[in-house]
Amino acid sequence: MFCKNCGSEIPNNSIACQNCGAPTSLDSGNIGYFCLGCCVPVAGIVLYLVWKDQKPQNAKKCLWGFLLYIIFMAIYIAIYVGVFFIAGITGSL
Repeated sequence: MFCKNCGSEIPNNSIACQNCGAPTSLDSGNIGYFCLGCCVPVAGIVLYLVWKDQKPQNAKKCLWGFLLYIIFMAIYIAIYVGVFFIAGITGSL
C-alpha cells in the first residue's frame, strides 16, 4: 500500500504513514460513524474516547454525532418544558 500524501510505501495494516504521518484509509471518518454517534450516543462517546489517538477522524465523527444528539435533546426538552409550562399557566392542554 502507498501513502496518498507522500507516495511512500507503507504496510497494509498501518494507521498512518511513517514518513509524513498522514492517516491511511483505515481512518476514513465516514458518515456511518456520525450516524452511530447520533443514534446511539453512548457508543459515540465511548468510541470517541477509545479512538481519539488511534483513529482521530473516525473518533471526531463519533463525537460530532454525540454532540448533535445532545443539542437535539436539549431543544426537545426545552420545547417540552415550555409547552407544559405555558399549558400550566393557561390551565389547559
